Amino acid sequence: MSQRLQIGLLFSLPVLLLGALYAVGAAIPVPVLWRDYVVRVPLPEEGGTIGLPEILGPDDPTRPLIVIDAGHGGPDPGTVSEDYREKAIVLGLARALRDRLLEEGGIRVAMTRDDDSFIVLDERAEIARALGADLFLSIHADSAGDREGVTGASIYTLSETASSEAAARFAEKENSVDVVNGVDLSGQDETVNAILVELSQRRTSEQSVEFAELIQREGEGVLRFHPQARRSAALAVLRAPDVPGVLFEAGFVTNPEDAERLASAEGRERFADAMARAIRIYFARQSGAT
Repeated sequence: MSQRLQIGLLFSLPVLLLGALYAVGAAIPVPVLWRDYVVRVPLPEEGGTIGLPEILGPDDPTRPLIVIDAGHGGPDPGTVSEDYREKAIVLGLARALRDRLLEEGGIRVAMTRDDDSFIVLDERAEIARALGADLFLSIHADSAGDREGVTGASIYTLSETASSEAAARFAEKENSVDVVNGVDLSGQDETVNAILVELSQRRTSEQSVEFAELIQREGEGVLRFHPQARRSAALAVLRAPDVPGVLFEAGFVTNPEDAERLASAEGRERFADAMARAIRIYFARQSGAT
């Protein structure tokens, strides 16, 4: 065999191998080994409208409205352990809180998802804005990776730096065609709009911090908190400039004790008790009742 032919075979072998693998893959059905190789998720069309969930509770628009967001869903399971999936745990917590609020009355409630559906991250906060929500609560459960013994809930608010950046991006995106905190931005100078949105974001951040403090206070002795319970981060789901909100990491799915507690009926009830109290106190303060 000539040297030229040997070189040609050397370069053609990878192509032939890939072709053979493709042919085999086309002939063997997936999933193989109990998991999909490719997950296809339908995304909303650009410029399309968001499907809004039903608002439950009093048929009175003057009553405060909270949007509860159960994280992940559908093909996105979130953190996964041997026995638990984050998306299922947080949906159970969200439903328990919804039921408690509706049972006690006086507060309107909507959920970004009430089943195992997938919602694009940016749409979660946008749903709250579109519904005119007074409060937004996103529920998640954490992963500790390889660290053992890490346990407890954390409460996230939007960091100050992220808040300013979000305000700037929002002002640029909306470009004088939106209303923020009741202020009509249409027809205003772009620089004025940016200032108004940043002031709105600052007020929203203050209200979010107040809600986070109430969660920690009402959850003391009821919920298990991480030693560093209060945190801030650049979280996209909290970047609505006119809807106060927090992201609540309920515990660690990778911690068997945490996961079992959060997935239990008792754990869901304890969560609903503490969180419902914090929500009611927050709304009472905002209305000037206390």
